[in-house]
Amino acid sequence: MTGDRGDRLTIRELVEGWALWRDALDWDRFRTVWHEDGRMMATWWQGPYEEFIRVSVEGFERGVRILHFLGGGTVDVEGDRAIAQTKMTINQRAEVEGVLSDVLCTGRFYDFFERRGGRWGLVLRQPIYEKDRLDPVMPGTAPVLDPAVLERFPEGYRHLAYLQHGIGYPVKTDMPGIIGPEVERLYADGAAWLRGEPLAR
Repeated sequence: MTGDRGDRLTIRELVEGWALWRDALDWDRFRTVWHEDGRMMATWWQGPYEEFIRVSVEGFERGVRILHFLGGGTVDVEGDRAIAQTKMTINQRAEVEGVLSDVLCTGRFYDFFERRGGRWGLVLRQPIYEKDRLDPVMPGTAPVLDPAVLERFPEGYRHLAYLQHGIGYPVKTDMPGIIGPEVERLYADGAAWLRGEPLAR
């Protein structure tokens, strides 16, 4: 397979590898998805991918449980640059106000890829958070949420943020949602990336 179709397939395989290897704690294979300067953005942490691995390992050892599931996606390729968008869900389990709960957040991974030395790799992953929900694990139980805390966070990930804030993470409050200036800036950054311009972030 040659040309853009082969490039799109390679990038899709990297996107799928990210989710599988991250959730399986297979960090050596997870590293193969990235370029050396790759950066990860998440509600609870932002920075170089090697540091993301470190904080993910530390969190897992403390009992943090976050899983990912992928849906359909698109890949736009322009020469040695690409933008991939992939439907996804983030599932995190933790105690919320003393009640064991699952939060399910639906959105998209918005990924900046580049081919360097013949190898595609991830340069920046910026999730887009579209909507979320919180469910108690045990039927008949329900956490009582503090509305003042809940309303501090954007609608697209406010329950996820509430959970993460409750277990001690400093949650970023201006991540892109389904609409708004944050996602419009992200789309503009993606278009500039495909034109060959440097990352604006």
